[in-house]
Amino acid sequence: MMTDHHHHEFLGFMTTGPSFGVPEWVWRWIAAPKPKVDSLGRPKVATYGLRKIEAALIDAGFNAAVVDPDHISKHLDTMKVLMIGHHDFFAYGPPSSEWWTITGREPFNRVSFRRFMESPAVREAKRRGVKIIVGGPAAWQWLWSTDEWKKWGVDTVIDGEAERVVSEIVDRAIKGQELPDYIYVGPYDTPATADEIPKIKHASVNGLVEIMRGCPRGCKFCSVTLRPWRFIPVDDVISEIKVNMSEGEKGIILHSEDVLLYYADGIKPRPEGLIKLHTAVRQLTDEPIGWSHASLAAIKYAEDNHKLISKLTEIMFSSEKQRYLGVEVGVETGSVKLARKIMPAKSAPYPTEKYPEVVEDAFAIMHEHNVIPAATLIIGQPGEEPDDVVATTELVEKLRPYRSLIVPMFFVPMGAFKNMEWFRRNMVRPEHVELLRATLRHSAYWARDIVDRFYLKGTRYLLVRAAIKWIIGYIERKAEEAARAVEQRGA
Repeated sequence: MMTDHHHHEFLGFMTTGPSFGVPEWVWRWIAAPKPKVDSLGRPKVATYGLRKIEAALIDAGFNAAVVDPDHISKHLDTMKVLMIGHHDFFAYGPPSSEWWTITGREPFNRVSFRRFMESPAVREAKRRGVKIIVGGPAAWQWLWSTDEWKKWGVDTVIDGEAERVVSEIVDRAIKGQELPDYIYVGPYDTPATADEIPKIKHASVNGLVEIMRGCPRGCKFCSVTLRPWRFIPVDDVISEIKVNMSEGEKGIILHSEDVLLYYADGIKPRPEGLIKLHTAVRQLTDEPIGWSHASLAAIKYAEDNHKLISKLTEIMFSSEKQRYLGVEVGVETGSVKLARKIMPAKSAPYPTEKYPEVVEDAFAIMHEHNVIPAATLIIGQPGEEPDDVVATTELVEKLRPYRSLIVPMFFVPMGAFKNMEWFRRNMVRPEHVELLRATLRHSAYWARDIVDRFYLKGTRYLLVRAAIKWIIGYIERKAEEAARAVEQRGA
């Protein structure tokens, strides 16, 4: 799925579900429109991870380029290695697995990837001896998809930050040497410092640039916490923004697992580095600045101790082109008991006992400053009990006054994908249904407000806005039907 989501990152969430109530081509047009490409099929923009691998290979002397999947047939005569990255190859990650669980239908990202791997172009490339190497954040999914691994002729899976290892593997592939089936890139094989991370050569989707890698919070459900913590200097961030601008990409998304921990004092945000970064970006351009992720505890601490959300939004909103800021945040649970088990540092520097209050305070701060969060919940974590789900539902109800989208995600055991009906029948409990209803009421209400007041403005997005509102209503109706079916089954 090579796409820029109409320059609106949140639309990318739609690719994680099946098409609802509209033909698939309409769903694709809304969620994943194709980018412009040159005569060789090289897209104007590509995902940041692919751009990093492309840069690492170019720096190592290889003739490497990102090519739109629809155009790889143009390179069959010269291609030696086909490298494929994906955020969610088989839809095993969130929220794809949740949509799959609820609807029983394969998500669009899974369907589109299978079509690509079984396309005439990929089959012909393999027939000609092209080596296929896959990686990216969803590389782990191949360990649960060995039938496809074999059927599609994947030679090597690289799991982890690949910049330091990828050139050696590609060199071996080109020389026809034996390749390992699977490479896990551990902490000692990842780039140890920012100097070892290559700078992108071409534009990234929606102007995303990395400011930090790693996270110190240690949540049990997240692999990012296993990686070393590295800060990208302001000058290097600005350098990549200039690359994007030089190729016509106007937006900027500052990417980190927690933007507010940029040059922080442990898990306590500090103003200096963040103000320096945002000031430098705003002086460079008046285009909107976005954040990829932030933690709720950091948002509360930053504002309570430094008025930092106020200061940063004042810098960003000094441009007439920016009226709001979108960001992904993780609520995960409203249960203090469960939070202690799975994410004891999520609320730090505040005590875990205060976590629900931290969440509500952070949402209030964001609402006041036109920061619109897309928040995740994790349902069905090991050790979860009915009272944990009830506590989460109560927290969602308390968040109703604050503009936001809340996305519940099931913790789905990998074996459950072999029998999704069994999972729906045995794992989706009545208390889960009430939580899903609460999140749907919340998100549907605020989604309409966001579309009307902030998102997809202008006449060119008129049809997209209308389609999204229709889909919201359709999902509301279908979700209520599914909820009643679960209740009747348990009666």
